[in-house]
Amino acid sequence: MLLLATDTSGKQGSIALAECGSGRICELIGVTPLGGGAFSAQLVPQIAALLDKHGYRKSDLAAFAVVSGPGSFTGLRVGLAAIKALAEALQKPIAAISLLEAVAWKARGAAHGRVLAALDAGRGDAYVGDYELKPHVHMQSERLLNREEFLAEAKGAEATPKTVVTPDAMLAATVQAAGIQAELIEYPNAGVIARLGWERLQRGQTVRPEELEANYIRHSDAEIFSKPAS
Repeated sequence: MLLLATDTSGKQGSIALAECGSGRICELIGVTPLGGGAFSAQLVPQIAALLDKHGYRKSDLAAFAVVSGPGSFTGLRVGLAAIKALAEALQKPIAAISLLEAVAWKARGAAHGRVLAALDAGRGDAYVGDYELKPHVHMQSERLLNREEFLAEAKGAEATPKTVVTPDAMLAATVQAAGIQAELIEYPNAGVIARLGWERLQRGQTVRPEELEANYIRHSDAEIFSKPAS
């Protein structure tokens, strides 16, 4: 099965092509980075170029995996729209992946049990996912927390210690300065999204194109400032 994975959630994105077979085997064929700020102009041509480079056509694609959030509102819309269009045209399944889940998945070798996957959300906030590292990464919750809430959550109860895992050096330093264990990991690229997507596809956890939605966690500025004053 030829699987295409995309991530356009952050300043830097990526796409990946993988050949996935029986069991949990998913071999990466190629990963292409996407420069920030112009995903709408890059994404579709880069997908075509990646397929052509390895001798495939769009019609060879059998499934898709895409980061559905959290992250940039504009970037997520671009990525989801492209995957929706391809999946609808080819009538193929989609696995929607949380970027926080990908962070937790990347930490499996460095942490055990419960972890807090964290991403910088700007404005002094953090996107925080509480995950159990079982045979499959299992989400307990995903929330937007301010700095104080985040550190309080990271300290937690002594009976249930959690390790913070993040690809953001500033977040890791903030947590460590508070005396809390933190693991700084490499930012998960679309290759990780492909492998998570394959696990999801094998479990039948897919969505149809019309069901694919962004998981922003945070409301957009337009939504915030359009609320009537109480």
